[in-house]
Amino acid sequence: MTLIDHIHQAAQRFTQAGLSFGQGTQNAHDEAVWLVLFAADLPLDTDLLAPEFTQSPLNTQPSAQVQERIRALIAQRIDTRQPAAYLTREAWLQGVPFYVDERCIIPRSLIAEIIADGSADAWIAPEAQTALDLCTGNGSLAVLAAMAWPDLQLVASDLSQDALAVARINIERHQLQQRITLQQGSGLAPCLERGQKFDLVLCNPPYVNAHSMHALPPEFLAEPDLALAGGSDGMDFIRPLLAQLPQVLSADGVLILEIGHERPYFEAAFPHLAPIWLETSAGSDQVLLLTRDLLLPTTSS
Repeated sequence: MTLIDHIHQAAQRFTQAGLSFGQGTQNAHDEAVWLVLFAADLPLDTDLLAPEFTQSPLNTQPSAQVQERIRALIAQRIDTRQPAAYLTREAWLQGVPFYVDERCIIPRSLIAEIIADGSADAWIAPEAQTALDLCTGNGSLAVLAAMAWPDLQLVASDLSQDALAVARINIERHQLQQRITLQQGSGLAPCLERGQKFDLVLCNPPYVNAHSMHALPPEFLAEPDLALAGGSDGMDFIRPLLAQLPQVLSADGVLILEIGHERPYFEAAFPHLAPIWLETSAGSDQVLLLTRDLLLPTTSS
């Protein structure tokens, strides 16, 4: 079998097994490409249609050892329902590689798009110096923000010591130890204790409502519950965040917050807020921006 044959076969098996996607890929074919190329030790951006690949011995005559690795990895994905990123120990976000394992959520935040495309730049004060990546997980948003805004010093904060251990790996991998500081604690508590002020806060918090949590497929249940579950309406973390944030934001500071599919719950919880909704590949109702002035009326929520 060629590698391309293995990809087609794996995609069929993934579909027949009813696997779920959305943690780095969106469909069975792309997941099969990822795992087959990984098992064959080939770059994930390999052009499968290029003659130099289709006619290459790497494709047409893979070794028995490579084919065995492919079969084992495909079987593991189906049998365990573990996300592919946990099997490969790597995930990519905006073309940047990150180490991942079961200690952290697999990075897929839509905020990464906003960082990369510059759509939030106009809202960030030219003199901005400090940023907070709250609920940093594996540190991917902090790393991308440091790359996009070289004048910022960042704090990457999370409740989970395990997640912060993974974030440290990625910060060191991208040589950003001088720009990103790790901080452990619940929500904004460590920031309030230290009297920290930030010009920008990025937050992809746990926001999945209880009904949706019960309906999650095994791939998503493999991720830390702490990083997903947001209570009955998904707003348990967000309520204290918005109440406390004016004490942490600088006068011209802004919050960029991801809420996924929870906009109806968000608007029900904060009916007096008028956020700026930011466009992403998933639409214009999953990531919002709030200035400090817009936040002030919510301090009693």
